[in-house]
Amino acid sequence: MVVTDMDGTLLDDNHRIPDEFWPLFEKMQERGIVFAPASGRQLATLQHQFAAAGPHLSIIAENGNVVYHDGEIVSLTTVEEATCHAIVDAVQSRPDIDWGLVICRADGAFISRRDQRFRDECDLYYRKLDIVDDLHEVVNEQVVKLAIFCFASAEEVGAPALEGNSGGLPITISGQHWIDLMRPEMNKGIALRRLAEAIGIPVEETLAFGDFLNDYELVKEAGASYAMANGHPKVKAIADHIAPSNAEHGVMRVLEELLG
Repeated sequence: MVVTDMDGTLLDDNHRIPDEFWPLFEKMQERGIVFAPASGRQLATLQHQFAAAGPHLSIIAENGNVVYHDGEIVSLTTVEEATCHAIVDAVQSRPDIDWGLVICRADGAFISRRDQRFRDECDLYYRKLDIVDDLHEVVNEQVVKLAIFCFASAEEVGAPALEGNSGGLPITISGQHWIDLMRPEMNKGIALRRLAEAIGIPVEETLAFGDFLNDYELVKEAGASYAMANGHPKVKAIADHIAPSNAEHGVMRVLEELLG
């Protein structure tokens, strides 16, 4: 099984799947190799991006909180409602920070910030996205993750502001500007194991590609792994190999070499 992160890994710098991916996908299908994207993006977005792959695609969405295989969700990890409400309050209590919160549920995402530049950032990742007046009203038992976009550095500005205010959830830096708050017992590495178990594939027979800190456990857990040349130093330090950058279509170059 081949599992790859999306942004900064499989996708090019325009957030698109390179055209040369699809012949390689067909070759994997012909050889019985399962392919699965593993992303912080929501399930609906990934299903749309990989519509050409057909209905039976395996997907790790929402940084591992939603695992999808053969037309159904096989693993769903949710955040307690009280914790969600506390995080909404924490973010809204810091209007001095230029950031916005996304409530990520299994059935869609919700925001209350309405300016276009924030919407533009969210639209890249959330195909099912609704604007509401009060985020507290959309908190229910289906919340899988809370995502925060920080227009300054997520690592240097957003994360420190959340210390002690994350409802007890670990603060995951998932991109230069994105922070994810989700259950501590879930990450892409655990999701990889759950997907492999659902399919019946030993995790030792998996190959993973990743670039950022939310890929750390995925890269560590897989049987073999590549970090992207443009990746975070901590991810590159634990990967078995280094692939060319996403701008150089590194995932495709490695797969071309491996598949022949």
